[in-house]
Amino acid sequence: MKSSNLLLLICFALIMYACSSEDPIVADPPIDSELIEELGFTLNPSGYAPLTAVINLETNSSVQVEIEITGKNGASSNLTKRFIGTGTEFELDVLGLYPDHLNTVLVRLLGPSGTNLETQTLEIQTGPLIADMPQITIDTPSNSTNLEFNFVNYFGFVENFRPQRPFIFDQYGEIRWYLNFSIHPQLSNLFYDNGMTRLKNGNLLFGDASTRRLYEIDMLGRVEQSWSLQNYDFHHHVIEKPDGNFLVTVTDTSFSTVEDVIVEVDRQTGQFITIWDLNESLDNTRRAWPTDLANLEFDWFHANSIEYSSNDEQIIVSGRTQGIVKLNSTNEVSYILAPHKDWGTSGSGQDLTQFLLTPLDADDSEITDADVLLGNTNHPDFEWSWYQHSPILLPNGNLMVFDNGDNRNYSNFGPYSRAVEYEIDEVNKTIKQVWTYGKDRGQEAYARIVSKVSYVADNNSILFTPGSSADQGSAAGKVIEVDYNTKTVRFEATIRPPNNVFNISFHNVLRMDLYPN
Repeated sequence: MKSSNLLLLICFALIMYACSSEDPIVADPPIDSELIEELGFTLNPSGYAPLTAVINLETNSSVQVEIEITGKNGASSNLTKRFIGTGTEFELDVLGLYPDHLNTVLVRLLGPSGTNLETQTLEIQTGPLIADMPQITIDTPSNSTNLEFNFVNYFGFVENFRPQRPFIFDQYGEIRWYLNFSIHPQLSNLFYDNGMTRLKNGNLLFGDASTRRLYEIDMLGRVEQSWSLQNYDFHHHVIEKPDGNFLVTVTDTSFSTVEDVIVEVDRQTGQFITIWDLNESLDNTRRAWPTDLANLEFDWFHANSIEYSSNDEQIIVSGRTQGIVKLNSTNEVSYILAPHKDWGTSGSGQDLTQFLLTPLDADDSEITDADVLLGNTNHPDFEWSWYQHSPILLPNGNLMVFDNGDNRNYSNFGPYSRAVEYEIDEVNKTIKQVWTYGKDRGQEAYARIVSKVSYVADNNSILFTPGSSADQGSAAGKVIEVDYNTKTVRFEATIRPPNNVFNISFHNVLRMDLYPN
């Protein structure tokens, strides 16, 4: 037989085998392109972020790349990301895929002036959400034409909240990102308490009570760095300072008390630079509150959040059962924001009454009513914050807090929570209430525990997020964005977990872009 005929017979046999096989050979679809050498993707490359992918791209000439995920709610829900720089080989992070959906991702190759040289389409099929994710109801739709994302430090899981899984949803109520560390070698029992925040480099920062460490991860869920807290236990909060170091609320395991120490961790060395022992700066025998969820002999302060004051390099600490205190680097008190009841002598021997702030009325006159000062009653122009969370410094220098309202005026629960802005004169030790929202919402936005306020600079709005509201008889949290000038609601959503654990939906919500820059 001639060699040419033999070759034909072999080819024919291979074709017949491929057609009859139970697992036929399927080739990648051809790419009709003059620029692209290779184009493909890997879904969930880390194994911990199911709504992410990485696109692998090679071109035969230098280009810039832009991707666009087609939205399910019209053009305003399309997610576009133009990557910085040019080249011929790319690994492109894809964030913002929809769950249980055949996602259409456009890959655009751009020339030096931004002109579109070529567009290719990828289709990425994702799996369904895990069962513990919540129902999200949009109560007040956003009228923004820009895609806006809300980062939820979610608690809605049955087994003691662990492992905790944050997620991001857009203004249409669609979950577009989440982390699931249930099979992670270190973080399978993750308890991040207050949750994750974004670092200046775009990665995420959080502490983990289970491993007693701080972690930096990227948006694909890959651990970039971690830091040991040595013999201290993590709880509640960690933030990044402007110099890159971390401020962390911790428990010194050698103490008989808990949640009453703050440390600064050097980012480069992992060493503790400064330690603030609140037993020394405050009075750990003060028991102004008649009742509490915790044992006050053991958990007398309950530090639940920190803020850093760059102007004077001091820290502002919220203690659930004591109030808010500002401290310098040597652990000396600058002011105490709290009702004036029962303040005595600090552990270091200082008279703490000299640091108490005196409230002013709308006319800048001091309020002298003893019942108002002690917190027994409210003034028409002023109310103290009660069992507060989340002190933040606004661009105007004022302090805003989430006033939970638990034990308000020493009389049981609520019945409302507020976002409240205070103007503080540290020299004259005065405080004036200048803005508030939430009192009129009453029980529907009341959160006895957890919760946060934040400022959305792009919209000049306040994000008011009660995380444990009881709405329609079930655990629910609310995300309420309020126009700062008009106090009108520009966006509102209710988040209902399938599991009612301690009536908590989330610890807090941040307005955060999916892509860091």
